[in-house]
Amino acid sequence: MLQKRHRIVPLHPDLEIIEALPQRVVAFRRDLNDGETIPPHHHRRAQLVYASEGVMTVTTDHGAFVVPPQRAVWLPAGVEHRIDARGSVAMRTVYVEATDATDAAGSSETQGLPTQVRVLHVTRLLRELILAAVDLPRTYRPDSPEERLMSVILDQIRVLPIAPLSLPMPDDARVMRVAQALLADPSDGRNLTAWAAEVGASARTLARLFIRETGMSFGAWRQQLRLLRGLELLAAGQPVTTVALDLGYDSPSAFIAMFRRNLGTTPTRYFEQAA
Repeated sequence: MLQKRHRIVPLHPDLEIIEALPQRVVAFRRDLNDGETIPPHHHRRAQLVYASEGVMTVTTDHGAFVVPPQRAVWLPAGVEHRIDARGSVAMRTVYVEATDATDAAGSSETQGLPTQVRVLHVTRLLRELILAAVDLPRTYRPDSPEERLMSVILDQIRVLPIAPLSLPMPDDARVMRVAQALLADPSDGRNLTAWAAEVGASARTLARLFIRETGMSFGAWRQQLRLLRGLELLAAGQPVTTVALDLGYDSPSAFIAMFRRNLGTTPTRYFEQAA
């Protein structure tokens, strides 16, 4: 989502091995440098993508999902996605056999895993489980301590609360024009009436389309964009004052108030807690 030059990095060759393993849950580590991008791809397995350090942006056809510390993004099997690193990222991923994520038969092993892309809160317990899992052998026996640890990870994923860190993208051409313009310049403060004139629709029609296409009002969508862009900029080392002004806020205090309303703390404390 952040407008900057990307350095494309290839998929890790070990992923082909992971996809073919018989173990239903496998953990994998990969570090990314600031500005590196893993290009669009998909996996046979579902995955929980977690950054123990740094901020990632995961982009799919339907939206952008910002993943700061203490959060993870769940991707069902087969969902094409791109990953962009904001700052140095320690990416730790849990790959789950697709049948475990989609089985509707109701077994205790497979119930309750998400069926859509979601940003999830990561508890301290799950963080430590993931960090332990990436150090385990990728192959392990049934009913071994390793398999039991992976089962606890699945149990934790089932009960994680959803974090409000996604930005749904519209399909309607008129709404998309507004969305793309704001993605290029989140500080653009034009109201809905001005945007409606820009795209050739009435303000009422554009307001209705925003809700239909994104599930959010125009104002809520723009604020969400500014929050997520702010997280990216802060992760890249920009000071709060610079971020606030770049996003169109009249003062740093206005940006900090918006940040606190959405994430429960100030930007500085948020990243201190993550560290």
